[in-house]
Order: sequence, then C-alpha cells, then structure tokens
Amino acid sequence: MKLENLLSQKKSIVLKKWFYLILETYPADTSRFLKKEKNPFANPVGHTISKEMEALYEELIRGMDYDKVSPFLDNIIRIRAIQNFSPSRAIAFVFLLKKVIRDELGKEIKENRLFEKLVEFESRVDELALLSFDIYMKCREKLYEIRANEVRNRSFRLLERANLVLQDPKSE
Repeated sequence: MKLENLLSQKKSIVLKKWFYLILETYPADTSRFLKKEKNPFANPVGHTISKEMEALYEELIRGMDYDKVSPFLDNIIRIRAIQNFSPSRAIAFVFLLKKVIRDELGKEIKENRLFEKLVEFESRVDELALLSFDIYMKCREKLYEIRANEVRNRSFRLLERANLVLQDPKSE
C-alpha cells in the first residue's frame, strides 16, 4: 500500500481531527462557536479554515506545488495574523497535521512499512510551515503599514483642523 492511498482513504477522519485541533488553538468560547456554527455566512472563519485545509491536504498528498498551496495558506494565515496570534501560534496549525496522521494512521504506517514515505510527507508539512511563516510576516507587515498610514492621516487631519499645516506655495 502507498502512503498517498492511505492518506486519501482516511481523508475525512484526518481532516475532521485536524480541524478540531486547529479550533482548539482559539479561546474556549470562540472554539465552541467555530465548531458548532456550520453556516458559512455566520461562521466565515470556520468555513474558510475548513475549506482551505482540505485543499492543502490534497496538495500535500499530491506532492505540494508552492504556487497552488500559497493561496490556500494565505486565506488561513491572513485570518490568524489579523487575530493577533503570535507567529508560532499562527502557524502551529500546520504541525498539528503531523500529529493527527501519526495518531490516526500510525498503526497502518507501521504495518505497511511506510516510515520512509511518512518522513517525506512530513518534510512537505515542514516546508508548508516555513511558507506559512513567510505569509504571516507579509500579512503582519501589511497590517503595520495600514496602521501607520491611519495614524499619519489622522495626525495630518488634526493638524489641518488646528490650522497648523502650512500651504505649499506651488499648489496655489
């Protein structure tokens, strides 16, 4: 048996457990809501995480094309960056997949002597985590840039209201 086949066969249970572990990274009240609410409009965070992690899982099984996984990761990481997760907590969800696979498929992996393939798969998961970190940092940089622009614009408007801004003679 090939590891890819085993991962595909157990996809639903792996995704379900991975999803619940991801939701456990949120505060208890938020986690309960995200688990309970199935409506994508009432729970866009849970819906996005669920949808994108399934796409990530499929791509990891296939071998992982960076161009394909980046948008899926971006949608999850963007949420976690806005929610002020620390970098380590924001990307920790990627590593949770390794735990789920070992817990759920460990016996079959051992019986079918798929350790070598498991190591290859886990290396792809590690690469995914590194890519996640890059995406997280870009999101945080953009957030800081937006906040800095807001402060600058707010300060300028206050100075204008107080008539403390000098007019540029060229603009008159």
